[in-house]
Amino acid sequence: MKGINQLQAKWGVGPVQFWLIIVTFALGGSLIGRLCSKILNLVFLDKNWAFWLIYPLILTILWPFSVIFVSFFTGQFSFFRGYLGRVGSRLFGGGAAAKITAPSTASSAPIHIAIFASGAGSNARKIIEHFEQRGAGASKVLGSKAAPIKVSLIVCNVPGAGVIDIAKEKGIPTLMINKAEFAATGYVESLQNAEIQFIVLAGFLWKVPEVLVRAYPKAIINIHPALLPKYGGKGMYGARVHEAVMAAGEKQSGITIHWVNEHYDEGAIIYQATCEVTPSDTPDTLANKIHALEHAYFATTIEKLLVK
Repeated sequence: MKGINQLQAKWGVGPVQFWLIIVTFALGGSLIGRLCSKILNLVFLDKNWAFWLIYPLILTILWPFSVIFVSFFTGQFSFFRGYLGRVGSRLFGGGAAAKITAPSTASSAPIHIAIFASGAGSNARKIIEHFEQRGAGASKVLGSKAAPIKVSLIVCNVPGAGVIDIAKEKGIPTLMINKAEFAATGYVESLQNAEIQFIVLAGFLWKVPEVLVRAYPKAIINIHPALLPKYGGKGMYGARVHEAVMAAGEKQSGITIHWVNEHYDEGAIIYQATCEVTPSDTPDTLANKIHALEHAYFATTIEKLLVK
């Protein structure tokens, strides 16, 4: 069971899709095995050494085509297209899979987003629903060339977090991650398997490892509940930020949307919005003001970055 969970996490898929992938592998292998055997039986009168030399060679060559064929019927074509592409790249391209960068919107192919979150997921919900509405609106415009933007994966590091319930409600696959593997691999292969092109940190509390930053240059953004460069860094999140702002007697606070690098809250600033801090405010009332700014500007800023 542990091995299954690890493989599921590596591929970045839910349990239902995982077993559909396994079935696709099995049916593809069975189909091409039978086909190869029948073809070679027409050539060889008996299964001699030549038969057993040629059989695995033909099987290896034709197996990917068989799996792709079967994947149309199991609904896993998208997964296997990416999976086999990366296998081919490693076998014939002389190295690791190509890095993924911020996508072009020249075509109408969907732009796949992953949201990383550790908590209730209010920002994740707003982003998901914003692009649901955008997609519905664009589909009504005859000849619209607006690229669809889709939240295709929720990545979470806290079992039982509210954002997982939102993912289930919206029918979005969830990838649960652990700290050791995240630090070592960044789950880059899982993200690539899910065809993720852009990453949004929405209340995600772990530092992003360098391996993930390198794989997604200029394609990871974060939202911070203060006006950076003030009140950022390790341990500065949620109520801690608002308490620090009020303790310092600040007259303004706000949100900062910024690019992500290997350091906490140090990436280049993309957008800031402000709110007033009044003498009657508490950390809770200030948090409410900040949430209102996040919900008003986060999704629209993502859209502006992706639709140029």
